[in-house]
Amino acid sequence: MKILVLGGTAWLGHETARAAVAAGHDVTCLARGTDIPAGAALVRADRDVDDALAPVRDTEWDAVIDVARQPGQVRRAVRDLAAVAGRFIFVSTGNVYAEQEQIGADENAARLAPLNSDSYESPDDYGAAKVAGEDAVLVGFGAGRSVIARAGLIGGPGDPSGRSTYWPWRFARPSNPGGGVLVPDAPELPVAVIDVRDLASWLVLCAETGAHGIFNAMGFPVPFPHHLEVARIATGQTRELVAVSEAWLAEHGVQEWSGPKSLPLWVTDRTWYGFNARSNARAIDAGLVLRPLGETLADALAWRLAQPADVPLAAGLTDAEERELLASLR
Repeated sequence: MKILVLGGTAWLGHETARAAVAAGHDVTCLARGTDIPAGAALVRADRDVDDALAPVRDTEWDAVIDVARQPGQVRRAVRDLAAVAGRFIFVSTGNVYAEQEQIGADENAARLAPLNSDSYESPDDYGAAKVAGEDAVLVGFGAGRSVIARAGLIGGPGDPSGRSTYWPWRFARPSNPGGGVLVPDAPELPVAVIDVRDLASWLVLCAETGAHGIFNAMGFPVPFPHHLEVARIATGQTRELVAVSEAWLAEHGVQEWSGPKSLPLWVTDRTWYGFNARSNARAIDAGLVLRPLGETLADALAWRLAQPADVPLAAGLTDAEERELLASLR
């Protein structure tokens, strides 16, 4: 197959292009950067420019795979490629849903209103921007030639957010050797991670099989304590978990979900518990295969440990921050 990957240099795009090359396809990446997988062809282009797709819009493509965040980029891609591409596979997000509270909700749940502009800057507009992208694809290619893959939390080797690497890394590299690991007391919080390699392979499979439809491309939800236990087992460590209340963490300035001085994946707002607990049955039926969580976390750790020692954490507590917080509990 001739597959055009719009991107191919960043994490998911690169892994998708690599998976397509490994499957024996003729792969072209259209991107601003140059770090594409071996075996793929590169077309340099800035998708913020109106005619960026001019070099590829006269070529027949069996499938296009797009991971764009900005609606304008998606709209222009649909405009320029609808006549020459067999199908359009768009990586969307679970953030498109209007509410995130219901556990087990499927793809029929209501969405946010689409973003009217071609670009966004505020993270609060991310979901609406992806809704606009979905709409552009469905209008331009039709439901029978489109795949909308609403990804959940993506993790594994190369995770730039640090959300899937922090916990195994913290067990493997304690801030206080011989001591415990600070964790939030959140026994009912669901967590679901889809390995970037599994998502990429499935996107290529959708191109190969001619799949069409809207799918929650997400991992299987597990309680947060189970996720922590899997992370601990993945490191071969037996360190004590020091669970503290969410109120105590907030009082001490610990952030939720990601970023500096955070405990990654932790969410206090119960109206967001459904975000990582949506039904992925439709994607599983369409061939999505998910590897064991322990494999994802072990490989994420191996990747993180292979990075230079002076690379800062993308998310989580520094050693000094965790030591200070643990000391304040005494």
